[in-house]
Amino acid sequence: MNSIVDRDPTETEEWTDALTSLIRVGGEARARFVMGKLLENPALALRREALETPHRNTIGRRDQPVYPGDLALERKLRSAIRWNSVAMVVRANAKDKSLGGHLASYMSSATLYEVGFNHFFRARSERFAGDLVYFQGHIAPGIYARSFLEGRFDQARLDNFRQEVCGSGLSSYPHPYLMPDYWQFSTVSMGLGPIQAIYQARLMKYLDQRELSPLEQRKVWAFLGDGECDEPEAMGALNVASRERLDNLIFVVNCNLQRLDGPVRGNGSVMRELERAFKGAGWRVIKVVWGSGWDALLAADHDGLLGRRMDEAVDGEYQNFKAQGGAYTREKFFGKYAELAERVASLSDTDIHNLTRGGHDPEKVYAAYHAAVRSDDGRPTVILAHTVKGYGMGSEHGEADMEAHNIKTMSGDGLRALRERFELPIDDAALDSGIRDGTGMPYYRPAADSPEMRYLHARRTELGGYLPAREARVEALSIPALDDRIFATQTRGSGERKLSTTMSFVRVLSGLVKHRSLGSRVVPIIPDEARTFGMEGLFRQLGIYAPEGQKYEPADAGQIMFYREDRSGQILEEGITEAGAMSSWIAAATAYANHGTPLIPFYVYYAMFGFQRIGDLAWAAGDMLCRGFMVGGTAGRTTINGEGLQHQDGHSHLFASVIPNCRSYDPTYAHEVAVIVRHGLVEMVERQRDVFFYLTVMNENYVHPAMPAGCEEGIVRGLYLLDEDDATADDRPRAQLLGSGAILREVEAAAWMLRNEYGVAADVWSATSFNELRREALAYDRRRFLAPGQALDKPWVTRQLAARAGPVIAASDAIRLYADQIRAWVPSDYHVLGTDGFGRSDTREALRDFFEVDRHHVVVLTLSALVERDELAPEVVVEAMSRYGLDTATPNPWEC
Repeated sequence: MNSIVDRDPTETEEWTDALTSLIRVGGEARARFVMGKLLENPALALRREALETPHRNTIGRRDQPVYPGDLALERKLRSAIRWNSVAMVVRANAKDKSLGGHLASYMSSATLYEVGFNHFFRARSERFAGDLVYFQGHIAPGIYARSFLEGRFDQARLDNFRQEVCGSGLSSYPHPYLMPDYWQFSTVSMGLGPIQAIYQARLMKYLDQRELSPLEQRKVWAFLGDGECDEPEAMGALNVASRERLDNLIFVVNCNLQRLDGPVRGNGSVMRELERAFKGAGWRVIKVVWGSGWDALLAADHDGLLGRRMDEAVDGEYQNFKAQGGAYTREKFFGKYAELAERVASLSDTDIHNLTRGGHDPEKVYAAYHAAVRSDDGRPTVILAHTVKGYGMGSEHGEADMEAHNIKTMSGDGLRALRERFELPIDDAALDSGIRDGTGMPYYRPAADSPEMRYLHARRTELGGYLPAREARVEALSIPALDDRIFATQTRGSGERKLSTTMSFVRVLSGLVKHRSLGSRVVPIIPDEARTFGMEGLFRQLGIYAPEGQKYEPADAGQIMFYREDRSGQILEEGITEAGAMSSWIAAATAYANHGTPLIPFYVYYAMFGFQRIGDLAWAAGDMLCRGFMVGGTAGRTTINGEGLQHQDGHSHLFASVIPNCRSYDPTYAHEVAVIVRHGLVEMVERQRDVFFYLTVMNENYVHPAMPAGCEEGIVRGLYLLDEDDATADDRPRAQLLGSGAILREVEAAAWMLRNEYGVAADVWSATSFNELRREALAYDRRRFLAPGQALDKPWVTRQLAARAGPVIAASDAIRLYADQIRAWVPSDYHVLGTDGFGRSDTREALRDFFEVDRHHVVVLTLSALVERDELAPEVVVEAMSRYGLDTATPNPWEC
């Protein structure tokens, strides 16, 4: 724009004079409003420019509210917290340099947090449910340091930073699993905090609309870095926040212009880029760029030259200006234009270096927060705060340096400089002693009756208490018995009707939503596959949550199961976004702790697009002690037969197995689904255990038998005897056949063939969870290791199979490793079939033959195992292979 020739300078001057007058009389807010109305004129093609404003503070000096706090006392507290955050990391690394830690991130964002702690972040109390704060992961030492001043942690606890095995340590980052009374959200895996915050804010609106938990002006604050915004999860759901009118959501982006290795946008401006992105997504953007020291310079900028220089400098230059000091900034920033250099001639190099960026000025930050919390126009707010990474650490210890993120220790001179910078009353003797003995630096906490400490506690008392804090006090809900109609409809079998386990699950879900005390707590969450899973009947019954209701007549309005959106709808239909749906589920699955409202969320999705696609979020769910159900639909490699390689799941249970508090099951029959869902409800809702359940269901239709007597414990433990061969002749060879999920019915068919065609007595076992069998067996191994010589019950799988004769053959619709993981505890020869390799499209029969998991392969493998035990002649296997057309020359399906 600066390159355009001004063809009428007089007219230009008249317009600029008019704007100056408008600002003088009406203020900056009025001027911005008028400019906005002008830009909305359809005759102008300036919409793109409207998304980007000059590199200046959104809230001008004249529009700043009066700061309500004591700036001097707050600076003392901020300095003490900064010092202790450094001390914690330095002292830990004095013990062992491998412990690591981060200093620079909190140093750059301390003011952003402290203004919040002193004036905005409201804690949960008897009168108010509290705000929710998603702390940026790498700044954890600063939050611990504040808790130290508050008396929540003692020095011994701080000295155990990143040393948790002792049982009284502090986790490296926000981890609710490790500190369940402190952290609420797991955020250090970058990008996950922002997307979770969006769906958390939406859940709060949902709870309010459904009269489960009033919103009460609660806010969700999410702190993130500018480099973190490169993550798709950080920016990919911005439109959700504006579409859902989440004016209860505030993002604070710490724009220190630096990623882990260097500038975020060295050749450009990340703040401008983010402003365009957020404004384009419908957010309200508040920029906090310059500190109060710049106000006089900007007020004197009558020709706009300073503003022009601010706009044209790129991030790489801004990083250098702070790293290289005042003289360099005078020469390279102001010195580019002689008139500009003249304006700062009276300032010393130190004065220029001390011209702070807005994110380090509490008055500027307060003004932004003050405006953000008063937003009620339906728009979420983002605050872009200009800061310096490693602020206050000195150039020799990482301030604005490329290596700032990796600084974990400081020299003696650096510590003395830091003490002087923050004017802390730490005497030389204490500091020198720490340097000599290797601990590096002492902690500092003002006297309990000092003005700053009284102020600290008074501010948090006014705001309801101390943060962060996690409370999980909710009333336990009673779960109906298995003979209740909800579950009994599935335990008595389907008669002659054929149905899928997906439909069995939907029927259980439909029963739950009608339950008097549980029904309102059920939250069905679906990415965009309700019709695929046969769940469209819930549209009319429950309604799809839409904050503005349904403004149209749906195309299927004349049908019985029409698409219905409703302000108080119960279903969360998220669209085509597994990450968004999972974030929505996490918000609901932690509502018991974050809202004091126990919910029962069911996230239903394509199994292949579950743990594989959102594994990082699933891991975070475990960390955040989620309680709920994840339901992998169309599970197994051969059930969704027409979809091929990208859609067929043969490994989700292995992914589920790596999350310690995830309980996973692969049922075949309706009664198994009923028992597992009820068991999960008892564990999570009645006993309030911090676990969540993964359940796979299929779309293959078949007849479901009635539940065998006494099998409930086995279903829950992972294995039960489904069909015992009644042969009693001692001379008949015998085998134990294990099947799970889609392939159990192939195993049953194989058992019939073995009995009737080869005279082999075959018992059939339903293996509902190899993962749970292994979990219990590993616990047994540990007990045996730690208690040598003591009599211990064997693992469930061992006890069940120990009294049974013959080899054990297992087959599943997952890769071999799923069933193979219990090998160590199977008390006999163990042989496994599975669907290793990539998936492909064909009929179910063809696919099961290809992957060698069909009834014919189960029969042949069983016969082969009996041959190895000298219980059958080899010719039997040869004949069987010929009968079933099994070709020994067929290549392995998993070989490429």
